[in-house]
This record gives sequence, structure tokens and C-alpha cells, in this order.
Amino acid sequence: MALTESNPWVRWMSLLGFVVVWQLVASLLQTPDLPSPIEVLFSLQTHLLSGELPYQLSITLLRVLAAFIIAMSVGTAIGILMGNSHRLDALFDGLLVLGLNLPALVTIILCYIWFGLTDVAAVTAVALNKIPTVVVTVREGARAVDRRLLEVATAFRVPPLRTLRQVYLPQLYPYLMAAARSGLALIWKIVLVVELLGRSNGVGFQLGTYFQFFDITSILAYTVAFAAVVMAVEAIIMRPLDRRIGRWRA
Repeated sequence: MALTESNPWVRWMSLLGFVVVWQLVASLLQTPDLPSPIEVLFSLQTHLLSGELPYQLSITLLRVLAAFIIAMSVGTAIGILMGNSHRLDALFDGLLVLGLNLPALVTIILCYIWFGLTDVAAVTAVALNKIPTVVVTVREGARAVDRRLLEVATAFRVPPLRTLRQVYLPQLYPYLMAAARSGLALIWKIVLVVELLGRSNGVGFQLGTYFQFFDITSILAYTVAFAAVVMAVEAIIMRPLDRRIGRWRA
């Protein structure tokens, strides 16, 4: 961890090595089933210039954002309540275990049946799949909060809002970040499945369309674009945010 943080080129070198191996294998096999990175880049350029890829990608990102906000908000609230109440924890633990082990495909199909083939159903299905994992992580964080610090704040009559902001939440930040990063990784994947099964737009829908035409080059072009956005979010937002909120421990 320290090596990659101090020298980000290590991470990029590993990606470059993957591309080199990909190019060598594609040159060796010479098969349409494995287009070379250069062919994929040309396809990516075509889809970008046509405006199709930015449009489809923007729709997928909006669904990811909506599902992420809902899952983190609901999951955090439930996790804090369960972590601070033994009764609530015992009451909802069975449902939590069920939610953790319920296949995402089942949730997606049921939401489409109940709410129709709409964006509401799509976002709801994704959020429902993510909420249990957020609850588990935040619940552990709530249990790990140092109660003695809260008692000190109470003894010195620190206002509740200030206690929440400066005493309680800083201890919860590492768990919230863990839930956010793992949740975002899961939501990216489930959104594509949701779009593949029941939406008429988005990256998942486009991948399904290209699959029907066995257009592997376009599939990989969309995959590269999607992966680039995921890595950009991780590098520009998640890592800096993780470092910033972790300063209180230094």
C-alpha cells in the first residue's frame, strides 16, 4: 500500500504490462475473438466521436450515483442503529443475513416485475443489493466507537451536534469509507446487469446489443471506457477523500 501511494507509477506500470501482454497474445493468435488494443482504441475513438458512448455512459453513471446515494444513506442509518442497540441488532440480524445472501439476479427480476421496466426499478434493485453490505460495515464501526470519549463529551456538556461531528463521526469514518469503496465497486457491476436485463439504454444495454452481433471490439471498447471512469473516480475522489478524512488519526 505504501509503495503504490508513494510511487503511483507502480500502478500504471502494472496496467502497461497487461496491455503489452494483451497485444502480444492478440498478435500471436490473430483471431477476431481477441482484437488487439490498437483495434479497440480505434473502436473507442469511433464510439466517442459519434456521441453514442458518452450518452450511454452518462446514463449509467446517473444510475450508479442514485443507487450509491440511496444505499449509503439507508445503510448507514440502519447500521448505526443496529450498532448502538442490541435489541434492534437481534431483531434485524436475520433479515440482514437474508439480504446478504439473496442473489442479485432475484432482486433485479422482482423489482422489474413489481415496479415495471423503469429506472425506479433499476435503481431500487441496485440499492437493495448494496444496503446489507453497508449495514454490516457501519454496524461494526458503531460497535467500535469509544464510548468513553462520548461520556467525556457529555460530562463537559459538548453540544450534541458538535459531539456527532467531532467525536462520533471521526471514529466512524474508516468504516464509512470501506463501505463506500466496496459498495461502489459492487454497484458498478450490478448496474450493468440491471441495464442488460431490462433497460433500453446504458452501457449494460449496449454490451448486450454488441453481444448479439458478436462485436467483440465494441464490447472491449465500452469496457475500456467504463474501466477508465471507474479508475478515475477511485483516483480523483475516493483516495484523496480517504486520505483527507483519515488525517484525524495522524
